[in-house]
Amino acid sequence: MSEASDGQLIGLSILLQISRRVRDAARVEEIGFIAVNESKQLVNYRQAALWLEGKGVFAVSGIPEPDRSSPYIQWLTECFKQWRKETAWRPIDARDLPAALSQSWGDWFPSHGVIAPLRGKTGDTLGLLLLVRDEEWHDNEVALLAELSAIYAHGIVAATVGKGLARRIGVAASAAWLRITLLLVLVAALFVPVRMSVQAPAEVVPKDPFVVRSPLDSVIDRFHVKPNQPVSEGQLLFEFDRTNLSAKHGVASKAFQVAAEEYRQAAQSALVDDKSRAEVTPRRGRMEEKATELSYTRQLLHRVDVRAPRSGIAVFAEQSDWVGKNVSIGERVLTIADPNRVEMLIRLPVADAIDLNLGNPVRLYLSTDPQHPLDGTVRYAAYKPEVAASGIAAYRIKADFAGSVKPPRIGLTGTARIYGKDVTLGYFIFRRPLTALRQRVGW
Repeated sequence: MSEASDGQLIGLSILLQISRRVRDAARVEEIGFIAVNESKQLVNYRQAALWLEGKGVFAVSGIPEPDRSSPYIQWLTECFKQWRKETAWRPIDARDLPAALSQSWGDWFPSHGVIAPLRGKTGDTLGLLLLVRDEEWHDNEVALLAELSAIYAHGIVAATVGKGLARRIGVAASAAWLRITLLLVLVAALFVPVRMSVQAPAEVVPKDPFVVRSPLDSVIDRFHVKPNQPVSEGQLLFEFDRTNLSAKHGVASKAFQVAAEEYRQAAQSALVDDKSRAEVTPRRGRMEEKATELSYTRQLLHRVDVRAPRSGIAVFAEQSDWVGKNVSIGERVLTIADPNRVEMLIRLPVADAIDLNLGNPVRLYLSTDPQHPLDGTVRYAAYKPEVAASGIAAYRIKADFAGSVKPPRIGLTGTARIYGKDVTLGYFIFRRPLTALRQRVGW
């Protein structure tokens, strides 16, 4: 078999392959891509462009989608407007364009081009296919291109009129059914039961700590422990300034000595003088009064050193906040807590409040380790809200950690999720808007 026969067979097989791909194409975009890129299997060219009626420059070789704002596509659009009345394949060059357009031919295209219309069954023009290269076009190549144009035109008609119409109807019907189905699913989902839950800021606090209060009215002189330092029972925590108390004790001691001496003299004189006997009782009462004052000042001096009543860790802010501060009797200075006995302190804003019962589950997400939440249960819920440091009214809620949870460090903060009773998903989502609406309209 000759080389010419082999070439014809190869060309025919390529033409059949392109025809099959065009028939299988589901969209016009696929046909446009085949026309400008895969026609090169039959004829050699450098650039190709496809223009469709009503859509403009539809496909360009080498790029997935033409940018209509680019200078090249804009110039090419003006060129196709000059060629849109072409009825047959023919070679073209810059001379076929007006002077304003032909000046830019060399900037975008090589020397020789060929253009062919894509015509429908009724003879109407569907589009134009443009191929350009450096060499002139031959008659046998034009014949192949004429057959290709017929294949592309047939595919475009089938995609836009036949299969396209059926596909659009099917897509529209499927879309309508899908929307109705989704709407029904969404409505049904609103009635799915879920567990009501709210989030609130939380803190790890000691459980049943011992509060160390000031035993007297004085100025704290020195702290002997640091914040969160472990302490043992009887360990010195802090001490008060002794200057004022020592002076008071000295004055009381001198006054007691004077009163005791006066009482002793009156008692001796009463043995020989009846008049002095009447002074014994008042002077004894004065001596007992001064003795009581002396005993009180001595007790105050014994209270200067404040010691830990039990073992634990000392929980307070800073030493500098207390040193030099004048405190009153009963004022809270610090607490001693057991690090193994901790609980959650949750401040639930009034706007987020839900119906809570003791024993409701709680999950704490610590800021330091949010990936490992800690479980617990509600132990106490205040009936009356309090204004927190942030200025928001909130309920104080305390929750115990589960027995399997390792007690976290006191002072850690995070977010707690409190779970309530089961409600519908619709109520869970629209609870706050419904509440605000009912409060506004009174319904």
